[in-house]
Parts: sequence; structure tokens; C-alpha cells
Amino acid sequence: MVRELRSAEFPLADEVWRDYHGMTGDPGRDRIFAVFLAGRIVSLARCRRHPDGSMEVDGVFTPEACRGRGYARMAVSALVVACHNDDLYMYAVESLAGFYAEFRFISIPERDLPPAIRERYTWAAGNMEGAEVRPMRRRAGL
Repeated sequence: MVRELRSAEFPLADEVWRDYHGMTGDPGRDRIFAVFLAGRIVSLARCRRHPDGSMEVDGVFTPEACRGRGYARMAVSALVVACHNDDLYMYAVESLAGFYAEFRFISIPERDLPPAIRERYTWAAGNMEGAEVRPMRRRAGL
């Protein structure tokens, strides 16, 4: 089963994300999509609305034991369908850019990211290649 989590279920996602970059969900600004197998979460994808209104996709994560079964694809697909009315932005891990391209995300120059999203990677000082991330966007309505 794949579905969007209710606010009260965000702690379930936080538990799965515990060792994944300190990721947590904020019911006031996040939409989290989960894939469930036998009642437990096997993959997650988060879309965060920033104060400027921009939407950032991140937190796509599948625990090691559950990888290679298409669960991340299911979570991202649910997110894209539910959030299709907004432009979606992300910093994709370079090795996953092709995966996100399957969902019509395209590579863009970093300067084309909304400032609220771009500021998360100021530590990279514009060296996206060295940080092994790629700015991407998916236009609304696709």
C-alpha cells in the first residue's frame, strides 16, 4: 500500500529516517508519502513547502534491507501525483538523477532554484559536482 501519511503518523517516518541525515517530518509544512509492506514503512518520500511557497522534494529513503524492489519508485510516484499542481525542486544525488528524470525532473542551473531551497547547499559554494548533487525541477502539471 502507498499513501500520504497523516500528521499523527509522522513519528513513524521519523523512526525510519532516524539514521538518514537527521531527517524529520514537520506537519506544518511537509507532505510525506510512504510505502507499507505488512504494516511497516519500507520507503518514504517527502515534499517540503518553504516559506516562499517553493516545494522541495527530499527525504526519499528506503532502508537497506528493502532496497531493489521498486519501493522508492512507488513513494516518489505517489508524491509526484499528489503534488503535481506545484513546481517541484530538488538537489538530487548525482547517481540518482536518471531515476528522477523518469518522473520528468530536469537538470537546471543552481541559480534557477528558489532562494529558500538554494540556501540549503551554500556550504557547497556552487560546487555541485564536488558535492555530488544536481539541482532539478519538475514543472507543475506534467
